[in-house]
Amino acid sequence: EKGHDPQKAGWLYQLYKPSKPAWMKQAEAEVGANLPSEVDATRPAGEWNHVLLRVCDSQCEVLMNGVSYYKFNLGSDEWNDRVAKSKFAKHEMFGKAKQGHICLQDHGNLVAFRNIKIREISPNADAPAPVDGKLSVKVVPAFGEITWDGWQPIDSEGKAIEFRPIVMTHAGDGSGRLFVATQDGTIEVIKPSDDPQQAKLFLDLRDQVRSFRAPGANEEGLLGLAFHPNYEKNGHFYVYYTSSKKDLTSVVSRFTVSKDDPDRALQDSEQVVMEIPQPFHNHNGGSIEFGPDGYLYIGLGDGGSGNDPLQNGLDMSTWLGKVLRIDIDQSEGDRHYGVPADNPFVDTEGAQPEIYAYGFRNPWRINFDSKTGALWVADVGQDYWEEVNLVTKGGNYGWSDVEGTFPFSDDEGQMPTSPLGPVWQYDHLVGKSITGGTVYRGTSVPSLVGVYVYADFVSGKLWGLKYNEESQILEWNKAIPSEKLTVLAFGEGEDGEVYFSIPTGSGQGIHKFASAD
Repeated sequence: EKGHDPQKAGWLYQLYKPSKPAWMKQAEAEVGANLPSEVDATRPAGEWNHVLLRVCDSQCEVLMNGVSYYKFNLGSDEWNDRVAKSKFAKHEMFGKAKQGHICLQDHGNLVAFRNIKIREISPNADAPAPVDGKLSVKVVPAFGEITWDGWQPIDSEGKAIEFRPIVMTHAGDGSGRLFVATQDGTIEVIKPSDDPQQAKLFLDLRDQVRSFRAPGANEEGLLGLAFHPNYEKNGHFYVYYTSSKKDLTSVVSRFTVSKDDPDRALQDSEQVVMEIPQPFHNHNGGSIEFGPDGYLYIGLGDGGSGNDPLQNGLDMSTWLGKVLRIDIDQSEGDRHYGVPADNPFVDTEGAQPEIYAYGFRNPWRINFDSKTGALWVADVGQDYWEEVNLVTKGGNYGWSDVEGTFPFSDDEGQMPTSPLGPVWQYDHLVGKSITGGTVYRGTSVPSLVGVYVYADFVSGKLWGLKYNEESQILEWNKAIPSEKLTVLAFGEGEDGEVYFSIPTGSGQGIHKFASAD
């Protein structure tokens, strides 16, 4: 039978019950979702459970099978009140002892324990950095003082407006231009070689893009931009955005550049390629890239809230929690795209044929190595693990049965194949929201060539990861020295130089790398 009796999880005898965090409750309330108010991640009787208990001066936490049950602060007013009201309050040192034994109980049931590990952390909950040294690289502003056509620091009511560059990419047309898409819905164009002081508005989609400033919309907006491989001839490019016209809907659309002005797109040229229903306002994914095969790849999150409540990650009947692959040069029926004949699930009953890989929580972001063609996908974790994946056709990346290489949730689901592990993962004592990057193929920083650069939005740390695709061996992960930077996204110029962005109130939020020597 299922082992979901509260006593078997132990919390009946503890001071706290498993509960959903505030952000999860808010995400569900915004869409009127009727989901259980308490969390139960214990697996069926007869299966192993993974329990993690973190105790430190700043904050303590209990996780069951990767799901955060509760957080607490030893010695806080709330803690002391719960201790005083506990049935064990008569014991003088209950809830107060600074040292002692760790007890494992069976509550009268047949229970086994294995793989008990203890890891010492610092009082402020920091863990040793998982790095193999530091790269001789520094972070520098990508441009001098630059003004953006589609952005002003103050709105008409005198309120500050944050500048969020979310995509930096090129058209592959030999012009050397850099296109910068903002989460607000604008796309601007500049030419880095000219040391630009003024960006030009290429396309304004603010009317049809839901603002990330709307309640609960922090992860929404204009999220993806990719230029057709034959852009120089056909002038087509593609965007991914959350719609302001249809609630809980993501859109992939095609636009066309003006024949008279290469720095201006035609505002009325939109052709909707796909509309993607979303159950919640978070985990939109939204990264789109053309692969070396000429097909468009689309990274989609699991639809939102927490714990993947609809089990979308492993559900092959939905696009959510997947990387899709479509042929935008073909049309099939009433669709403005085709499905490549060699997509891995074209002939799988019940599966969406557009699926290329599955088992993702919130890919942020996806990128192809411009030299090898390898597809890198960084997947944002929920409670404990952040992932870097090398994605292959038909691959299962595990969410929400696993997070990283560790079990997650209350059962193993019905996975068609065993999950593929990430090439790299780090836990939430290091960072809490990975920002996927790109493999550096520029010339300005020789020590970065062939290195996958990425960051963590919460901890503000940047790293470079060296992976040998032939031997499939991770060679090293090294820190990139910098101040704390809340990196939103990475991008690549036509010359292979890598840019990255941070939210800013000044408009000077785009950076690049330089040799520190």
